[in-house]
Amino acid sequence: MPALVQTPLAQRFARIPPAYYLFVILIAILWITRPQMLNVNVMGVFVRQVVPLGILVLGQLLVMRVKSIDLSGGGVILLVNYCISSGMFPGASLSFFVALALAVGLVIGLFNGFMIAIRRVSAVIVTLALNIVMIGLVQYLSSGKPPGDVPPVFGELFNTRFLSIPTPVLFWIGITAIMSLALARTVFGRFVASAGESIEAAHFSGVPVERTVIAAHAIAGLIAGIAALVQTASIAVGSVRVGLDLPILSVAATILGGVVFGRGEGGVWGPFFGVLCFAFLFVVMTMFGVGEPGKLVAQGLIILLAAIFYGLKASGTKS
Repeated sequence: MPALVQTPLAQRFARIPPAYYLFVILIAILWITRPQMLNVNVMGVFVRQVVPLGILVLGQLLVMRVKSIDLSGGGVILLVNYCISSGMFPGASLSFFVALALAVGLVIGLFNGFMIAIRRVSAVIVTLALNIVMIGLVQYLSSGKPPGDVPPVFGELFNTRFLSIPTPVLFWIGITAIMSLALARTVFGRFVASAGESIEAAHFSGVPVERTVIAAHAIAGLIAGIAALVQTASIAVGSVRVGLDLPILSVAATILGGVVFGRGEGGVWGPFFGVLCFAFLFVVMTMFGVGEPGKLVAQGLIILLAAIFYGLKASGTKS
């Protein structure tokens, strides 16, 4: 059978990440059924809840741009949450916990990068293994029981607003803009793009591929540490389950946003809208009275959609 020839217009629409289409559909549903929900204050509450996921996505899209993946973010969030809420550091200041979270994320990220770039271990295996190790460690230290409350300063910061917009949302937008500028305007960003196009070609062009992969994972680890702080502030208590679903959701949001392994057509803002799709999806389902099981089904369908999109993009690249 002759191959279907796409028109330039069809090709242009095919390059638009599905996150944008889904976002428009969800906004249209709200505008038609509950226009009063499209309020800055109301939307701010829902969007604020996905800020930890949105931050984690920034690290995920970075490692996926160098043809890798990071599934250890959930373990980092859980471990940091335990360190903050367990009381093992009595009287510690906010700056201490920030430094601790960044240190935990950096160590995990560097280990991931070293094993993947230097030892050539599968990214899925090493990051998933570390995730399981951190979960097991928290389960052991806590005996499976929630550890306690976090210092009040975390909740106070999370609930602040600036010009009616929750501060965590503004923070997320700010670091997303920084990531966008870094990938577009820096030498490291060019290294990431080159490695994503072709590892072999980048190597022969003089790009330090191994160091680029290690740096990408190290930055992803730091970002996971930041996400852990925000997630801990959002729930304001210790937990033995917090953040465990975020790594796979970050992969789904990244792919929905047009970033597949080695290709970043969606840039940074495509995955940003992929995360917003989760926020608005929860708004729509809550509005129609859909319970937690239904939300889990919807999450699974979105992940399936992301997998299908990745398969279509991969087959299109090969053809």
